[in-house]
Amino acid sequence: MNDDSNLPEPGNLRFLRLLVTGLTATMVAGLLVLIGLFVTRFPTAPAPLPDMISLPDGTRAQAFTATPGWYAVVTTDDRILIYNRADGALRQEITVQAE
Repeated sequence: MNDDSNLPEPGNLRFLRLLVTGLTATMVAGLLVLIGLFVTRFPTAPAPLPDMISLPDGTRAQAFTATPGWYAVVTTDDRILIYNRADGALRQEITVQAE
């Protein structure tokens, strides 16, 4: 009988085995980093609306965006309120029409 279990492993096969092990470890580390980023970058509570913004009575903010000259608030009743950044005055009100 021929027993091949005692033969030494070829150098190319050893290199290939190390390469596959290294790539597997890299993929596992990358997956852990992605999971960590998702956990830290997607908080459960939304950011609060800045205190300097005063909305009309009965209006609730849904989204907020800002530029150097103005800021906009999207409300839950499908309106966009655009305010002047310098004095906080309402510049424009846009009603969004649902299709």
